[in-house]
Formats: sequence, structure tokens, C-alpha cells
Amino acid sequence: MDIFLLIIAFIFLAVSFIGSIVPALPGVPLAYIGLWIAQATDMVQFSWQVLLIYGIVTVVVQVLDYFIPAWGTKHYGGTKYGVWGSIFGVFVGMPFGFIGVIVGPLVGAILGELINGKELEEAVKAGWGSFIGILFGVIIKLICCGLMTVTLIHALV
Repeated sequence: MDIFLLIIAFIFLAVSFIGSIVPALPGVPLAYIGLWIAQATDMVQFSWQVLLIYGIVTVVVQVLDYFIPAWGTKHYGGTKYGVWGSIFGVFVGMPFGFIGVIVGPLVGAILGELINGKELEEAVKAGWGSFIGILFGVIIKLICCGLMTVTLIHALV
């Protein structure tokens, strides 16, 4: 039974990497579930501190994932209109998969800035910030999933 559970845990971890890029799958939470499945075996025993820290990281990363594009918009000179447009764009783009999650905040930030009266060049710069924020979020999620995978492999060795 332990081998079966470990296989399932590694499947969750593998899918978590896909979920870090594809918005329909919650990447980091899947990796965290994989750790808990492995914990249910006699072959792996994580300390409660490891599970607590990864749990906190999972929640923080999931929450930040919705706001990082807005931060990128603001960092690249966007106003609150661009920030709100970027946040709105994340939610509008989600049903359209990976492309929607990239294009949604980008277009949302640009439209928000245009509504605010900014010139197209300034609006596009704010949209670019949203895109950079999305890439930053994907990288953070991939790193978290990688760390959880390494933690499981280390516990097995």
C-alpha cells in the first residue's frame, strides 16, 4: 500500500508543475496534497514544522498569485485603474486557460489605463508590467513545487 500511495503522491507532484503554468489546476496545492499523501505512508515522515511551513507557503502563494499581476502593473507605472483592470483581467481570462491568464491581465491593465486617460504607450507599459507579474508568479509556483518535490525525495533517501 505504501508504494501505491507514493506513486499517487508523485503523480500529484508531477501534475503540480503543470498546474503552475495551466490556470485550471492549482499547482502548489496539488504539490502540498502530494506531501500529505506521502506522509500517510510508513516510508516518509515529515515533521509537523515542515508540513506547517509548506501549508503556509501554499496559502500565501495562492493568494499572491491573484495580486502579482496587479503589482507588476503598478511597478511599471500603472494607476489604480490599471491595477484594477489587471485584477479583473485575471478573473475574466481564467476560463480561457493559460493564454487567457496571460492576455486577460495584460488587456485589463491596458484598458484600465486607457479609461483613465493615459496615452496608449503608457497603457501598454502598464500592461507589460502585468505580463511580467504573471511570469514572476509562474516562476514562484514552479520553485515551490520543486522544493516540495525535493523535500519528498530527500525524505525517501
